[in-house]
Amino acid sequence: MANTSIKDMTSGSPARLIFGFFVPMVFGLLFQQLYNMVDTIIVGNYLGVRALASVGSTGSVNFMIIGFCMGVCNGFAIPVAQKFGEKNFTQLRRFAANGAWLAMIFAGVMTTVVCLLCRRILMWMNTPADIIDGAYAYIFVIFLGIPATYLYNMVSGIIRSLGDSRTPLYFLVMSSLLNVALDLFTIVVLGMGVAGAAWATVISQAVSGIACLIFMAKRYEVLRMTKEEAAPNGNIMKILCGIGIPMGLQYSITAIGSMVLQVAVNGLGSMSVAAMTAATKISMFFCCPFDALGSTMATYGGQNIGARRLERLGEGMKAAVFMGTAYALLALVILSRFGDSIALLFLDADQTEILGQVKQYLLTNAVFYIPLVLVNVVRFMIQGMGYSKRAVLAGVCEMAARAGVGFLLVPYFGYTAVCFASPFAWIAADLFLVPSYLLIIRRLWKEQGIEALTKERRNAGEIIINRWKGFRYGH
Repeated sequence: MANTSIKDMTSGSPARLIFGFFVPMVFGLLFQQLYNMVDTIIVGNYLGVRALASVGSTGSVNFMIIGFCMGVCNGFAIPVAQKFGEKNFTQLRRFAANGAWLAMIFAGVMTTVVCLLCRRILMWMNTPADIIDGAYAYIFVIFLGIPATYLYNMVSGIIRSLGDSRTPLYFLVMSSLLNVALDLFTIVVLGMGVAGAAWATVISQAVSGIACLIFMAKRYEVLRMTKEEAAPNGNIMKILCGIGIPMGLQYSITAIGSMVLQVAVNGLGSMSVAAMTAATKISMFFCCPFDALGSTMATYGGQNIGARRLERLGEGMKAAVFMGTAYALLALVILSRFGDSIALLFLDADQTEILGQVKQYLLTNAVFYIPLVLVNVVRFMIQGMGYSKRAVLAGVCEMAARAGVGFLLVPYFGYTAVCFASPFAWIAADLFLVPSYLLIIRRLWKEQGIEALTKERRNAGEIIINRWKGFRYGH
């Protein structure tokens, strides 16, 4: 463990450790969103509003599939964090290796299936006829890049599980800069249209993943494994699937609600789709700190549950919620004053109706950012502790809320209902997550108390037996 970027989060100030891990994560996610926003900005300015709507109409299905990939990889990394907390490095390497085997299998199967079904999904979503060809050209290429998505997220997830959030940042910065250059080259120089933006994203992520893998193999001594440790192991794969698949499903189930909502927005016309596309991109950028807090708490929770440091879980939770709340208030102020100006990055000033819809979406969501803090902090803490199935149920709550808005409210209240879909989903998830976390903590403390009492009684019994043996044999 010679690498100084590896951090043990089981000792020291929870607030300081969380903040130190969180800051590089924020910058990493901001750069990730940056090249997503660059796609949108370049498409909107060089190819027009309909091309922008084409890319935006794929957002929910993109999140459903790519989100599953990301969730699975994050789940595969949780046992690595737990074994790091236990200081059981042999098992740590076995979990890392088997996670990689599973990632390759998942990538091959998913790429084949979703590419075959791609156009059918877009048709089922009622994608407007004037943008469906552009939507297909974009999302098909993105789905071809699923192996690159698995590669980067698997490698970066393992690195973060060791407490190192800086290294993935460096490679994301490289990927972001490469993506900007490739966007301009494929769209402006080669004239590849929206497909060029997709190829830029896939290529830049593949380069980042390969570079990160090479760096990890050379730098982290704790991950240098024997052939026996690297061999496929059915029992370990079963454990990994038990954690990774529910986490992937959590993303996908949440995305199903977004897809239902997207269908409803598609019914409002391509202008509403364009407004939601621009608003969603801006919102995702501002939500990066919430996502970073979540990933931080997954690692923090995993390491501390592995070390059985239960008292640190509550301390870390309080610190994370405080940080998230402070940022939520800051984001609300910024979006209320500059939201319409930020929207001009994607749209022309004369598109006043769309600009007004973008600002309405941003402000409505920003008012409810504090419930979003709880969604990310509590959900990922629960996942890090090994209770990923609870997170799936929270995803079901989000899905039901978004789908309900899409089915029941959008036909009557139009775009205004669309703006309230995510806040309703966050509140629904919190109503499940917070009580679940409190019940889990109570159970763990009870179990640890029973273990301590049993150990105390066992030690007392050994003392009595040893004294009896001493008395019996005259010692």
